[in-house]
Amino acid sequence: MSDSEKEMVAFRVGTQEYCVHITSVREIRGWTAETVLPMAPDYVRGVINLRGSVVPIVDLAARLGLPAVDPTARNVIIIFWVNEQVVGFVVDAVSDIMMAKTDDIQPTPDVASDAARKFVHGVIAIEDRMINLIGLDNILPVGTMEAVAA
Repeated sequence: MSDSEKEMVAFRVGTQEYCVHITSVREIRGWTAETVLPMAPDYVRGVINLRGSVVPIVDLAARLGLPAVDPTARNVIIIFWVNEQVVGFVVDAVSDIMMAKTDDIQPTPDVASDAARKFVHGVIAIEDRMINLIGLDNILPVGTMEAVAA
């Protein structure tokens, strides 16, 4: 793998495909029911126990402005390291581990809203697929997970 190639994890949320750099993925696990937290933002489903650590679980669809998911055993939780916090995101399925060249990542189109550009750092066109590259730093407002985990 060269400096111009990045390894990505691609996953589905609804009918859309998204990806992140594999270095931000801590693990991928099957769906585990969460414990709901009162007064949490609507996109925070609750928390799970991950080997003795309390991990907030975010409904990525709801956070991206899509209809919230009603998780089943087919959903997965991708555990990320985001802003010095371990966080799980509920997605429909992991679809691919792939390589993307830096040149393959197109900028987010100017027609996208500022909110969309805050989350989507680029679009990768591979064969007949359009995959949105997500920037995890802006998915969670600063302080949200600290308040949820406290």
